[in-house]
Amino acid sequence: MPAAMRIVSLLPSATEMVYALGLAENLVGVTHECDYPPGARGKPATVRNVLPIETMTQGEIDAAVSDRLRQGLGLYELDADRIDQLSPDLIITQSLCDVCAPSGNEIEQLLGRLRKRPKLVWMSPSNLAGIEANIMELGAATRREAEAARLVEEGRARLARLAAATSAIEHRPRVFCMEWLDPVYCSGHWVPEMVRLAGGIDGLGQEGGDSLRISWQSVLDWSPEVLIFMPCGYRLEAALDAAPPLGELPGYAGLPAVRNGRVYVVDANAYFARPGPRVIEGAELLAHLIHPDQIDWGGQADVYRRFESPANEASRSDPLQ
Repeated sequence: MPAAMRIVSLLPSATEMVYALGLAENLVGVTHECDYPPGARGKPATVRNVLPIETMTQGEIDAAVSDRLRQGLGLYELDADRIDQLSPDLIITQSLCDVCAPSGNEIEQLLGRLRKRPKLVWMSPSNLAGIEANIMELGAATRREAEAARLVEEGRARLARLAAATSAIEHRPRVFCMEWLDPVYCSGHWVPEMVRLAGGIDGLGQEGGDSLRISWQSVLDWSPEVLIFMPCGYRLEAALDAAPPLGELPGYAGLPAVRNGRVYVVDANAYFARPGPRVIEGAELLAHLIHPDQIDWGGQADVYRRFESPANEASRSDPLQ
């Protein structure tokens, strides 16, 4: 790869891949949400949210997003002038989700304003294999094929060890991964696959498909033994702030997960919402939350919390509290 190759990432997950492939010096532009590795925060931001989501509730965000999409409006504003000044040779973008990052129409409008047309790498994974394929494609586009192959193989080896460990555990608990609370959304894409590798069963998740709006009654019917709140786009602190209404839902106190103190809030951005290298750690974290007595967690301690509410505050036997 020419040393002068200039990369703009319009995806936090792609930014993580760029760093993992040793291309930090080539990364000249990122999004407002690119916060990992820490060095990414110092790169020029080329994207901003149209909506003031930091001050909105989940219900308000859902309503505003739905309204803009109905009108054919985007959710992100690209700084075309800054991107033009950065003169990228490669832009990494996506066509998986209009809500998660700039996509189709926004990218086409951007390209029309650039004096130099860059190469595009589109990332739209629906499962773990798709994430691996994206890493390999980025490696090919930047002549880091060997580094990409090594990263993929290391991830596969870790998942294989995890699957071997969890397959030896007889009980596979019912798990519900909640990607949004108001309204309730189940998990989709790679997350149900991660649950399966972690030794659980998410009967509501859409493996390989979009996360879906579902009724709270369907959650009550599934009766999860482990409930994990992982709102898309949220770090742990923000997820904890958004979690209290969960404990007020009808029938919540009767769920096995609540009675046994097995409701958790996690850092979704770090390990679940972003289809990048850290989903491997996400699967390992899930295994620990699902099987705490059998699977240790060797990662950071500040990426999950046991959810406290009046309905489950009396349950203190959980080893992860």
